[in-house]
This record gives sequence, structure tokens and C-alpha cells, in this order.
Amino acid sequence: MNTADYLLETGRDDAVAVIANKVEHSYRDLRMASARLVGELLAAGAQPGDRIGILGNNSFFWVAAYCAALKLGAVVVPYATTLPVETVGAMQSFVRCKLMLADRRAHRRYAAALPPDLPVVFEDALDRPGPSNWPEDRFCDDSADAAFMFTSGTTGEPRAVRISHRNIQANTASIIEYLELTSAERMMVVLPFYYCFGTSLLHTHLRAGGCLVLANSFLYPEVVLDLMEATECTGFAGVPSTYQTLLRNSSFPKRRMKSLRKAQQAGGKLQSILIEELIAAIPNGKLYVMYGQTEATARLSYLPPEMLATKLGSIGRGIPGVTLCVIGEDGNEVRPGEVGEIYAWGKNISPGYLDEPEASAEKFADGALLTGDLATIDEDGYIFVVDRKADFIKSYGYRVSSQQIESCIVELPAVVSVAVIGEPDLTRGEAIKAFVVLRNGAQITANDIIAHCARRLTNYMVPREVVFIDHLPTNAHGKIVKAELRQIMGNATGVCAALPA
Repeated sequence: MNTADYLLETGRDDAVAVIANKVEHSYRDLRMASARLVGELLAAGAQPGDRIGILGNNSFFWVAAYCAALKLGAVVVPYATTLPVETVGAMQSFVRCKLMLADRRAHRRYAAALPPDLPVVFEDALDRPGPSNWPEDRFCDDSADAAFMFTSGTTGEPRAVRISHRNIQANTASIIEYLELTSAERMMVVLPFYYCFGTSLLHTHLRAGGCLVLANSFLYPEVVLDLMEATECTGFAGVPSTYQTLLRNSSFPKRRMKSLRKAQQAGGKLQSILIEELIAAIPNGKLYVMYGQTEATARLSYLPPEMLATKLGSIGRGIPGVTLCVIGEDGNEVRPGEVGEIYAWGKNISPGYLDEPEASAEKFADGALLTGDLATIDEDGYIFVVDRKADFIKSYGYRVSSQQIESCIVELPAVVSVAVIGEPDLTRGEAIKAFVVLRNGAQITANDIIAHCARRLTNYMVPREVVFIDHLPTNAHGKIVKAELRQIMGNATGVCAALPA
């Protein structure tokens, strides 16, 4: 089945599909807008398999553009609108889109980096008469590429992940099943659609016949919370930085959202103390802690809300249709308490990276996705992520999890967010450095944080330095980029050395 038809199959014509800028758009509106853009693309010479870029913030036009490109059997290439101009230019040179669907504001910013002869269909095509087309389901090769999704680039090196039509439909069906999504859902979307987590919200809620409420900026969380209340949103989804802000620097914990029924958290580890605060903040709702990767279309595992009390800190087990195993260095599954790498199998696993055979062979081995996340399991088979391979710190000869130190520091109510790295040190091997964002008006010193860690952690895990900064560097998807932390020391507002070991 064509993926666009799959996504739009169940939504009632008169039901609200998208709310953007306080305007409600029905599924009838979305189908008509998508058909209008198909007409424009066909007129511009688009063919199945062509690469079609989408450039713009979340909008009704973005949703219609995505559906239109998928309907043609084209390969959708979403571009982040927070990237430097030269980065988008490099991405376009790599993927070589034949056409582009773009909003004029975003296009003006990036025009200098794009080919001058690249045909562009702008959002105002929806406001004027023109060709409209919705071809028969002529494209049914579910193994073909449907999208090239750029990875989040936490290492600073994003690459294009090939996502097939089978990947999208399999992952969408799985997520709908375990979240028990229905047409009654009204999802507040603060995550960009060019990020796989954001795209998964689009996929699942359209397929379920629900509604997407769009907020393009999380810079002012109170505005988002007001919109959630005004539109009676039943769902919310965020990465750790989203919830850190909501819980420690907004009125969210006091609002008690009456309509909120399901909160989704993925995109990295949210510390256990913040999970407990989040549960308390949504007494009428359920929290789904999830785990995934772009290479898995979106989701790989989830922890059922009823298991939070007994499995706090776990990412759960594989979602329907996904098998997860933790494999040790000897190639065998680990026993409880042992550490290994998470491997994944399922129809949602990408066929590989675009034009990178060596990286694909390393990441995807014999049909499995090697996630790069180290984890352990308990006696019931629930998985607990220890850290990313690249984020472990070697201190005094011990392998230290940066996430464990971050979890300790965030226990302090004055802390909004924290990231821990290691830096070369002649005595320690790697010295532990913590970058901390404080709550507005908080009164706490670096010595206070180091002393707290000294009380709670083994000596070799205590940070040597604490650096206060206004915000942690994040990529286009809101994930912390630890590779950039060494470059921002000049912006530090406070540094304190730990007491000698």
C-alpha cells in the first residue's frame, strides 16, 4: 500500500487533522492540499524514486508536502531549519534532491546554499488554483526508500539514514498498538517533523485518525502550555531537554493538565528523579518511557506505564515486531548484571546509510542493528541502558558511566540539566567535568555540587570540575552534543575545582 494512502486511510473527512496557528484543518483539507501539491510536483516533472526535499518548520504545508511526496513514490528528504546555511548546502550536495517543497521564509535563509536551478514548490501553491492529482496506488514496492532521515549527529557527523516504506508502516503499526492510539488523540507537537521522533508523531496520529497541534518553538514553554490547555491536548512528547525545562523551569508541575492522558519520552535518558517528578505532574495521565534510533525509523522499545514503579530507569523491552538482545563481547547474550551492546531486529530497521557501505556494514550486521548503546538486563529481561559507548569515561583505570554521574547531580532541585564528559588528565587518565544549567534564581555553588557527588558516588566518579553555563549545546533534534562542550569554556559563568582525591 502506498504510504501516503496508509497514513490518510482512516481519518474522517470532517475530523480535525492539524491545528496550526490557531487554524483547524480537517482531513478533507489535508487530502485536498496533498493532492494539490502532487499536481505541482507532477507539473515540475517529479517521478517515482526522485529525491524531494522539504524545507520549513512544522506546518500544515509541511504535512501536506510530506504526504504528496510519499504519494508519488518519491524519496522525502527533510531538512532541519536550525542548521547553518553551509551545512544544508552540504547535505543537498550529498543527497542531490531533484525538487524541493519549501516555505518561503526558510528558503530565503538557505537559498544561497541551494542550486539556483533547483525547482521549488512554495506553500502559497495551496492558496491559488492549479493542477490537483491523487494517482491510483501505482507504487507498491515497500522495500524501496521512502525517506532519507539525517541522524541527530551527537558526534557532529550527521549522515543520511535510508528509511523504506516497509519501515514506516511497520513502526507506525507497532507504536499505535502499544500506545493504544485512537482517533480521539490530540497530540501537542513541539518536536520538529524533520526529526524521526517528530515524524513518528505525524505517522501514528494521522494513521490513527487523530489530531496534531503544532507549536513551532519551545523557547517560551508557558506559551506551549497555554496552547495545550486551550486545545485540550491528550498527548505530549519530548526529549530529556524538553522535560527538564518543563519540570524545573516552568509552571507545568503546578498546572495539572486535565486533558493530558499520554506523555511520551524518548531521545535519550531522562534521569529517574525527573521521571518521578513527571509522573507526579500528570496525575490523570500515563508516561511511556521509550527508546529508539533514527536507524530504527523511530522506536525500538518501551516501558509500560504500570512498570515504572518496579522498573524505574529501564527502557523496557522490544515493541511489537521488534526483538532486542544485549550482546556481550563474546558474541553471546549477557546474563543479568553483565554489560553488553543492544542489538535489534525488526521490519522497522533501516536497510543502511546512503552511499556509505562501510558504515552500513559496521552498523547493520546480518540483519541486526548494532545500536552503540551499552546496557544490562535484569532477571525479567528488562533492559537498562548504562551509557553510549562513546560517552564512557576512564577515570583512575575505572570505566565510568557519564549518565550515572548526571543522574546524581540532577537529584539537586536547583539543577535543570547536566552533561558530563572526560578530559585528558595525567593523574586520572580522564578527569570528570560536569556542565550544569541551573534553575532561574537558584543559589548553589560548584562546591555544593561536588560535595553532593562525593557523598553519593565512589571517589573516582566525583567530578574534578563543575562549569555553570546558560544552556547545553544541542543539535537540531534537541539532543545534547557533548563533542561541543570542550569548545564553550569561554562562555562559562563559574568553574570550581574539586578537592584533591
